[in-house]
Amino acid sequence: MTERVATVDELFGRDRRGDRTVLVDGTGREFDAHWLCTTTWKAGNFLRHAGVHEGTTVGVVGSGPLALLACFGTTLLGGKTHFEPPADLGDADDLQALVAPVDDIEAGRYDLPRGTGKLGYGDEPTTPGVRHFDAGLWSENPSFPPQMLDPDTALLTDGEQTVSHASALETARAVIDEFELEAGKRVVVRESLADPRVAVAGVLAPLLAKAVVVLPADGDPPELAPADERGAIAVSRTTRPERIQVDPATISLL
Repeated sequence: MTERVATVDELFGRDRRGDRTVLVDGTGREFDAHWLCTTTWKAGNFLRHAGVHEGTTVGVVGSGPLALLACFGTTLLGGKTHFEPPADLGDADDLQALVAPVDDIEAGRYDLPRGTGKLGYGDEPTTPGVRHFDAGLWSENPSFPPQMLDPDTALLTDGEQTVSHASALETARAVIDEFELEAGKRVVVRESLADPRVAVAGVLAPLLAKAVVVLPADGDPPELAPADERGAIAVSRTTRPERIQVDPATISLL
């Protein structure tokens, strides 16, 4: 039976910590539930210093573990995540922070509203005003006070539609039921998290089911063969026969 949670922040509660694998990155490195929860709390604390709070938006660039932590930390604070935002964000009134590779930020790839926090991951920043997300995570307190978020609080946006906690969890449960997703099963993400439906089916559904999220390598999604041996589900729009398809176009979030 799928665990009943009202808001996504409950997926990072203390009772969910443990040594079971919950995430595999593009290099094959595995991360356990204890790491995920405590580092998500650190991300929330660090983002709070950048002014992130309920009703604000955080732009997140990338699909690796640090990008997910930025999303999860934003979630704890009641903010919403915009994965892969456009370069021109100058008119984004509620954009509080951008989390992106340091090289992208220092190259001036993004036009940001005045006062937007610039949080870079990867190499240490050399540009004044760019804070190092990696270093901030490791220096933060690995605890976070319980939150009381409304299920209707915004969780994800693609710039056009906004998805609430309640809507995302409803869809995640539908994915779990349709594909009989269970603890330990692997879900391979093969589409951009810029589409909130992919983020829900490929990340939130396995987290809710205590399954394993398998992330793509940079620009090159991992081959399915190793995961297939463990009964992987691939979140993809393609229809290759060896994949179990979760088509974002068939998943309604509204």
